[in-house]
Amino acid sequence: MSGRPVNPRDPAEPGRGGRRMDAALRLLDHQLVDRDGRLCGKVDDLELERRDDGTLVVTAVLTGPGALGPRLPGVLGRATVAVWRRLHGDAEPGASRIPFERVAGIDSAVRLTMSRAEVPTYGLERWARDNVVEKLPGAGNAPE
Repeated sequence: MSGRPVNPRDPAEPGRGGRRMDAALRLLDHQLVDRDGRLCGKVDDLELERRDDGTLVVTAVLTGPGALGPRLPGVLGRATVAVWRRLHGDAEPGASRIPFERVAGIDSAVRLTMSRAEVPTYGLERWARDNVVEKLPGAGNAPE
């Protein structure tokens, strides 16, 4: 695959829709960037759907502790999920889901068509920044 940005709606083959790529390599653990160029999270997991022909298609980007925790090994993964459940209002919170239709492009980051305020985990990001990170020495001058 070339180093040029990928448009997820650019068909690789006529009539197939979408582009063939190594989703784990091109998406997992990449930064999410909102429509205004601001960082708004990371791709922690992917939601896949199997087509009738057996092809797997990415249907959503999953982000936040509900997606990351199960990927982490042992105690760290269980602790991440436990803290997420404790901080979240739902009894069984899952991963935060961004429909793949909201992906504008893929290059060194995954660029979204939405603002970071619309990203499901941004409330947690903002809370962590305001209540944890801002309390760290030297963090008060860090750009948003």
